[in-house]
Amino acid sequence: MTSRPTIGVLALQGDVAEHLRVLDTLDVHTAEVISPDQLDTVDGLVLPGGESTTMSKLAVRYGLLEPLRKRVRAGMPAYGTCAGMIMLADRVEGAVEGQETVGGIDMTVRRNAFGRQTESFEASVDIDGLDGAPFDALFIRAPWVERTGPEVTVLGSVPGPDGAGRIVAVRQGGLMATSFHPELTGDARIHRLFVDLVKGHA
Repeated sequence: MTSRPTIGVLALQGDVAEHLRVLDTLDVHTAEVISPDQLDTVDGLVLPGGESTTMSKLAVRYGLLEPLRKRVRAGMPAYGTCAGMIMLADRVEGAVEGQETVGGIDMTVRRNAFGRQTESFEASVDIDGLDGAPFDALFIRAPWVERTGPEVTVLGSVPGPDGAGRIVAVRQGGLMATSFHPELTGDARIHRLFVDLVKGHA
């Protein structure tokens, strides 16, 4: 891999432009990914926030779901935010009938766990591996992680509505996921963490 990897953003639906804007500040090549041929050109992939059921249906329609699964199984680094976290989950609670995921992270994710759009909120989250102050995270109809397998590292948690700690950031090998939207905050540190992961993965 060159010193400037190509990081794609899955461009089926959701916060595509916002992720590209952040990545463009981090000394990487960027690309929108909407076809298997485009997927073949990237070294890592961001699966953005949006609507997970719509994203799943469009991935099937565009012939991308199986190629995504194969690339992830073959070791391509990927980072999912919000709906993207759901897409990288092996198991989903609250899934609609027929909803499929790419999988890859041994976790169970609960859809819309923190509530509806009107219950969006911000919280300071301590993220393992992130230098500096806690990350000011924005949660919008966010999922949380109910359970993780033994290979999954928990990177961050916040109190849930019931006061219990809820997992909102994880990593497994070359895969990362957060239930919040770092692309909307103006803080590029989590994207930089993923870029470093992609560069180190070669």
